[in-house]
Amino acid sequence: MRFLSVGECMLELSEADGDLWHMGIAGDTLNTAWYARAQLPAQWQVEYATVIGRDRFSARIPVFLEDNGIGTGALRFHETRTIGLYAITLAAGERSFTYWRENSAARTLADDPQALAATMAGAAVIHISGITLAILSPSGREALIGALAQARAEGVMTVLDPNIRPKLWESPHSARDWLTRAAGAASVILPSFDDEAACFGDRTPEETCARYAASGARTVIVKNGGAGIMAHHAGEDHRFDALEQVEPVDTTGAGDSFNGACLAELATGRPLARAIAAGHDMARRVVRHRGALIPMADLV
Repeated sequence: MRFLSVGECMLELSEADGDLWHMGIAGDTLNTAWYARAQLPAQWQVEYATVIGRDRFSARIPVFLEDNGIGTGALRFHETRTIGLYAITLAAGERSFTYWRENSAARTLADDPQALAATMAGAAVIHISGITLAILSPSGREALIGALAQARAEGVMTVLDPNIRPKLWESPHSARDWLTRAAGAASVILPSFDDEAACFGDRTPEETCARYAASGARTVIVKNGGAGIMAHHAGEDHRFDALEQVEPVDTTGAGDSFNGACLAELATGRPLARAIAAGHDMARRVVRHRGALIPMADLV
């Protein structure tokens, strides 16, 4: 069985002591693959699909993935571009980001539809995010959504985390349009209520859940900053309120870690309640850790 996450990974700079910064590797879809790898049984293959450069910084990516049990067979290379970079600054546990990603090789990941289709072939689960869509050209977005729709028609669990980052989109209208189109190709949708409220004007998690359920998704799980979760699954609505809260140290990667653990449970046929509990438990661990990725050795 093959779990494939498609998107952009970058170098991550996080504040250390004084003027020192710690350099890691992360990105929303990679973070999800990371926590899915930690949660899935060993017989599952987890792969990360992206495009990287030929430079020394890009060369860190395949080594890092392989060292942590994530397959590199879906990596492709660009001869002139490199990988993106972002820096995290924190205030009271909440993070803000500064990005340098205009020359990111991952922006070309859907430029060749045939190569994209070959990358997706044989996957049981395919995960993308709104960030994956936002960094692509319009033709790349069309190709990615088309490939996702084809995979869903073939019985693949196709997953969209809208993960709305307004600065990456041309306009709020563009974000709404493309995300709505992508939702129609996804069997599982994992939105965050605060993002959806800001972009779509949803007043409650129930509105977010209903809107995405209407797109045809079998499963919708609305994350809500650790608070009660609204979900739709197999034609029924559910609410989960008894979720233990913790004081965050760093919220970077919280939603991604929820996604990874939750999807691992859904992919292996576990009940919705168990999947949500696994996602919430993983996110609680992550927000008490600095940076997006808890070391794999501490997770397995």
